[in-house]
Amino acid sequence: MAKILFVITASDHWTLADGTRQPAGFWAEEAIGPYQVFKEAGFEIAAATPGGVPPTADALSLTAEFNGGEEGAQRMQSALREATELAHPIRIEDVDIDDYVAVFYPGGWGPMEDLPDNAESGRLLTEWLASGKPVSLVCHGPAALLATIGPDGTSPFAGYRLTGLSNAEEKLNGLADRAKWLLQDRLVGELGADYRETEPFAPHVETDRTLYTGQNPGSAVPLAQELVKALG
Repeated sequence: MAKILFVITASDHWTLADGTRQPAGFWAEEAIGPYQVFKEAGFEIAAATPGGVPPTADALSLTAEFNGGEEGAQRMQSALREATELAHPIRIEDVDIDDYVAVFYPGGWGPMEDLPDNAESGRLLTEWLASGKPVSLVCHGPAALLATIGPDGTSPFAGYRLTGLSNAEEKLNGLADRAKWLLQDRLVGELGADYRETEPFAPHVETDRTLYTGQNPGSAVPLAQELVKALG
């Protein structure tokens, strides 16, 4: 059975400009929604993190506020417990891309902490792009693409049309003024991406060649559905 790899942050916080550690991790909706889409389509799932550390779901993403009420929160928490593959990751450096048909990076504030400069993740993304297999990232997940920038300042993803959490959305999240940097700014200014956005928190997916990206949490399931279509 074909297998999809989730590469997930191992960080449980995001360090802000003043040194404050904002509790974070991966955003549950952005992992569980696609996980369910992929499983229903018949794919197996595996996970990898920096160091093989079991990932942490952002506690906020499991609350009633972000799941349409207490019942939705309980469903999300239950779904996360049942997604046992995500709780037992391997190390990124131990991934053999030949074992998988696609890679998926969920977001959350955690990826802003440990993936932009993770050399193993950057190498993995570069190899995956060269392989011709789909690369997919959602919300803050595209922060991982920054690790593909080489010593010469260029990335194989330069010029690709993509999306990710917008500056406007980060401002609405309430942390933009306290952040060391904003994702949209670096995707444009450093990666050299052709960044696209829609109105805040509306579903938005961009596809350019084998790169599939989603702007925000509500884009995670539509992104996964596009990936399933591409995998045929």
